[in-house]
Amino acid sequence: MERKQSSNPMCRQAWSIPALIREQYAPLEHMARTLLTTPEIFSIQRIILTGCGDSYAAALSMKHIFELMTQIPTEVIEPLELARYYHPKQIGFAPNNPLIFAVSNSGSVSRVDEAVQFVNAHGGFTVGITSRPDSPLGTHAKRIFQTAIDAFEPSPGVRSYLVSVLSLLLLAIRIGEVRGRQTMDYSEQLRRDILRQADSLEDLLPQMDDQTRELASRWRDMPAFDFVGGGFDYAAAFYGHAKILEATGRHSSCVDAEEWLHLNFFARDVGNTATVIVANTTNPAISRVSETIRYARQLGRPLLILTDGELEAVEDHEFVIRVPHTDSQITMPLTQFVPLALLAGYLCEMLGEEYGRGCKGPWQFADGAACIRNSRIIVRQTLLQQK
Repeated sequence: MERKQSSNPMCRQAWSIPALIREQYAPLEHMARTLLTTPEIFSIQRIILTGCGDSYAAALSMKHIFELMTQIPTEVIEPLELARYYHPKQIGFAPNNPLIFAVSNSGSVSRVDEAVQFVNAHGGFTVGITSRPDSPLGTHAKRIFQTAIDAFEPSPGVRSYLVSVLSLLLLAIRIGEVRGRQTMDYSEQLRRDILRQADSLEDLLPQMDDQTRELASRWRDMPAFDFVGGGFDYAAAFYGHAKILEATGRHSSCVDAEEWLHLNFFARDVGNTATVIVANTTNPAISRVSETIRYARQLGRPLLILTDGELEAVEDHEFVIRVPHTDSQITMPLTQFVPLALLAGYLCEMLGEEYGRGCKGPWQFADGAACIRNSRIIVRQTLLQQK
């Protein structure tokens, strides 16, 4: 397929995802096979995934996948909570446990580095997933899973997010395979499904692009955005709300599909609250998500549905964007975020916004990510912070 020239860097990054999957699969799959020894894999009793921003969304996308693939209890913990509040007795309860996957493309986020140092100090096993082995994270993590992404026009993370999700997905498959939680044949089936998504996404991208561009033109004056998802789909909703904030500066929230029906639906200005619901047919919570869609339509919310198949709740609804259908729910998070990057990119362009407000004016303190890279690091020894 001839690559379509989108009009802004964020959308061009989204269009590059099929080729990026094909390019990154082999080196990342090789690293996933060689990162941990067989004894190390069998020693794992608990897994923690951590990261900030897009890396936190990537961790969320893989929480259930790690548990399904490995049958090992897995937590997603924000680095601030892990570094400053997590009880030290929960670290080092067995040799090299828990296993921590700390995700940061730059490796320079202070809180992620602090969390890794805290876990190291108390006997855990830390793995840094980063493109910069010379970064603070690369220096302090006990093991490095090094990613390498070709240079591209800067924008809020799209390509880097794909690589973080793909890295974690391949690690989950490998750990489960070695521990005998699934057969080698099934593991290979999942790996083939990853590569098939590149083809499927490539086929769907022209329609996705047209739909998101049109929707952006309709939603350009929306003051607020609500992103909804459950379980496997929640991470895509989180990613979408983050991209709207970064790309447009408009108010944006993210909520679980169940919690939406406890809280967010009370928002009074229903006609000016753009609502995006991620609703893939492989999700065990799809029945509840479908109910959420029906209630959102009843309210009259401006609505976008992302799904991989046919849902009764979205019949005759105008804006339904198809994402690649996968053989297994395990691989779904790999591509379902792409329409959200396109939507945010087109809104940014139509509003004449700068990504991250250009770090100008009152946002100048964020220039060069200084507010997240130049933070004091404190490695705790006890539950209560020592002065």
